[in-house]
Amino acid sequence: MDAAEFRKRGKEMVDYVADYLEKIEKRQVFPDVEPGYLRTLIPDCAPQDPESFEDVFKDIEKIIMPGVTHWHSPYFFAYFPSASSFPALLADMLCGGIGCVGFSWAASPACTELETVMLDWLGKMIKLPEEFLAGKDGQGGGVIQGSASEATLVALLAARTKTIRRVQSEKPELTEADIMGMLVAYASDQAHSSVERAALISGVKMKSVSSDDTFAVCGSALKKVLDEDKASGLIPFFFCATLGTTPCCSFDKLLELGPICNKENIWMHIDAAYAGSAFICPEFRHLLNGVEFADSFNFNPHKWLLVNFDCSAMWVKKRSDLIGAFKLEPLYLQHHHQESGLVTDYRHWQIPLGRRFRSLKLWFVLRMYGVTGLQEHIRKHVRLSHQFEQLVLQDERFELCAEVVLGLVCFRLKGSNELNKALLKSINDAKKIHLVPCHLREKFVLRFAICSRTVESTHVKFAWQHISQLATELLKTWEQKHQQQ
Repeated sequence: MDAAEFRKRGKEMVDYVADYLEKIEKRQVFPDVEPGYLRTLIPDCAPQDPESFEDVFKDIEKIIMPGVTHWHSPYFFAYFPSASSFPALLADMLCGGIGCVGFSWAASPACTELETVMLDWLGKMIKLPEEFLAGKDGQGGGVIQGSASEATLVALLAARTKTIRRVQSEKPELTEADIMGMLVAYASDQAHSSVERAALISGVKMKSVSSDDTFAVCGSALKKVLDEDKASGLIPFFFCATLGTTPCCSFDKLLELGPICNKENIWMHIDAAYAGSAFICPEFRHLLNGVEFADSFNFNPHKWLLVNFDCSAMWVKKRSDLIGAFKLEPLYLQHHHQESGLVTDYRHWQIPLGRRFRSLKLWFVLRMYGVTGLQEHIRKHVRLSHQFEQLVLQDERFELCAEVVLGLVCFRLKGSNELNKALLKSINDAKKIHLVPCHLREKFVLRFAICSRTVESTHVKFAWQHISQLATELLKTWEQKHQQQ
């Protein structure tokens, strides 16, 4: 394919993507395929001779689309949003076209410097304390990670390195292995599984801290487990607080937890993967109060801020903590500006060496939507979640299971877990909308998350009518079944 054909085919692909997104609600939100469907549709090995673009293009609908779960459908209410917008898609096209691998400033100065500035822009939008911003001569700064899972792992590894060095300076007789065996990290029992996974990867113990009746961790619960572990000779070193938990969007109590972590020399990382985008709205910014106590903070613009995956924003108060954990300087990666103090080499801030020009997506979206446009997007989703909440409350057969704060509603039929599992199965088998469940304590709960950029009140009403009708049918058969027993 030469440049001339690329121009032609590129326009065709843009048209195809635009048509796909414009007409996505006409597609069944969840596919009908069975595992292994795709292997039967394609050859066993790559073609020996080149094929035409037309051949590849026609197979998109034939082979790929039948197996796609349409995350951007207005009938997709599962997980959390996966953000997308036309400006972000265009920026990703430019990113691919430039094709730089921005592991250092010298590898592509614009790739590095735009990221630094964009993370400052974003940090100011959510009113992060000044210490987290790079500015012209700040000690902190932001970086784009691939996911919140990566951000948590990076923070935990930096905390581990920092703690091992501190303990060795205090007790030189202890080896690194000795200290590793005593380290303990903590997170809420509602925290995302990626936090536990970070501990598995980093080889340290991870303990759950019990959440309260609102599914949030409070200061007394953390202090209790810290006191017990310190009395046993363990070294608490890391706590991951969650703002907007995955099961029910609960918020750990930072103003209680932060001072404890600071006093005990524990690195506090805040995972606000979903909820963080909402902090650009003044009415939700109070949910971030207490971030001033944290060592690192992360949220995903690729969830709710119209920037498509992957773009996970992470800030640290002291970038030297990250660089100190990951810095290696082979000759082939060095450049003559690196000691100037004026440049950032992001390879020292992350797990992989290579990185794409991801800040272009932020730059395009922040400029083309503006803060007010992004605020309205968030507010619209929150309004729709409260609309669904009211529909649930008006039906006495159902109950809410957690406070509705942002764009997630946790609800269930009043009754057994088996009844609610059956309801969810009937919903997802019908494939008109898509939901996923969670466990809140002993209850099996249905999650209704407002996800699509194009979702409207009519889609929410349709979803509720569909759920209500399926519930009516299920309860009727359930009652007949129990009468027969």
